[in-house]
Amino acid sequence: MTATYPERIVCLTEEPTEVLYALGEQQRIVGISGFTVRPARARLEKPRVSAFTTAKVDQIMALAPDLAIGFSDMQADIAQVLIRNGVEVWISNHRSVEGILGYLHRLGAMVGAESRAQAYAQQLRARIAQIRAETTRLRRRPKVYFEEWDEPMISGIRWVSELVQIAGGDDIFPELAAASLGRNRILTDSNEVIARAPDIIIGSWCGKKFVPAKVAARAGFAAIPAVRDNWLREIKAPLILQPGPAALTDGLDAIVAIIDEWSAQSRAA
Repeated sequence: MTATYPERIVCLTEEPTEVLYALGEQQRIVGISGFTVRPARARLEKPRVSAFTTAKVDQIMALAPDLAIGFSDMQADIAQVLIRNGVEVWISNHRSVEGILGYLHRLGAMVGAESRAQAYAQQLRARIAQIRAETTRLRRRPKVYFEEWDEPMISGIRWVSELVQIAGGDDIFPELAAASLGRNRILTDSNEVIARAPDIIIGSWCGKKFVPAKVAARAGFAAIPAVRDNWLREIKAPLILQPGPAALTDGLDAIVAIIDEWSAQSRAA
């Protein structure tokens, strides 16, 4: 890399693409993840060169990147191959709402857009604070089970747990949310969900459609308030399982809408 800031960035996951577009720095992007949906124009303007755990290394190298940006230990193998091919790689590993906001600052600084990143993060922070203030007035906070995967059952990651709280609910597995790795959030005993009696079940099975009937049919789940009262809802993975702006905007809004609907029904009952 000879320029002060990277000029040919490959985004191995969705969130750096969304952030760079939001900061007006999309001209630096030369390749994106195949899962990218935000902004929609990115799929039309940039070649797709990676999935989440695999990448088209030959295509990436042909783009002559001076920086590749990825996320988490799940992309360690891709990072290793790119590093061995002489590419500079940044793998972020943030897992919380504050971590996402910090990520905006760091990525902005890496492309010389510190002031714009700071303003963007502050805008998101103010929006979160407003929603939190509004949801504190809820008469009753629903217990929420967020399911990230079904076989095995995996509960929600930390930023999702925090967003549930901001939206006015209580995650039934907050102790698991603190675990950064998915394997440490596996529920080995489905009776744990039954015992904690969630009022709402939200599914976001990364990469496939959430099937409420499949969840409701699990042994003993008929006794769960969410199943009994038909409160199983889906939030699409790109909105909530991407550790970037999507989760703090449309993802949070989706949780708020579900809890608002549940609260209205509870008041009417």
